[in-house]
Amino acid sequence: MVCLGNICRSPLAEGILKNKSTHLDIYVDSAGTAGYHIGNKPDARAIEIAQKYNIDLNNQRARQFSRKDFDEFDIIYAMDKNNYANLISLADNNEERNKIKMILNELNHDSFQSVPDPYYGGQEGFEKVYKLLDKACEKIVSKIE
Repeated sequence: MVCLGNICRSPLAEGILKNKSTHLDIYVDSAGTAGYHIGNKPDARAIEIAQKYNIDLNNQRARQFSRKDFDEFDIIYAMDKNNYANLISLADNNEERNKIKMILNELNHDSFQSVPDPYYGGQEGFEKVYKLLDKACEKIVSKIE
């Protein structure tokens, strides 16, 4: 799960997918394309909305996406078009490029819709993002099952 700073959308996506996939043998992580918040906990509003749905993000720490992530993960979900483009530019070959997906394409195939960044908004933005990511993660789990 990849967004810009790894403190709002991607930590939520990581937490939601981990919560929904406890019965599956998968590894879920998140990162940011930028290194603004390396080592920091997710945004307090992300932690709060996750807690509302019984998901704990407190052990997560922001990290920056690295080239080794292409080797470690089968699928890399981008939260928005800008981060998708950044990830594509980091990929060295078609195999790596083919791993990169837009997460909301799980809901509307090839729609290339972005998960809105709730950082500069209020709590209602985090609720909206949570619900979008919850639906997308539900689809991801169904596909894996």
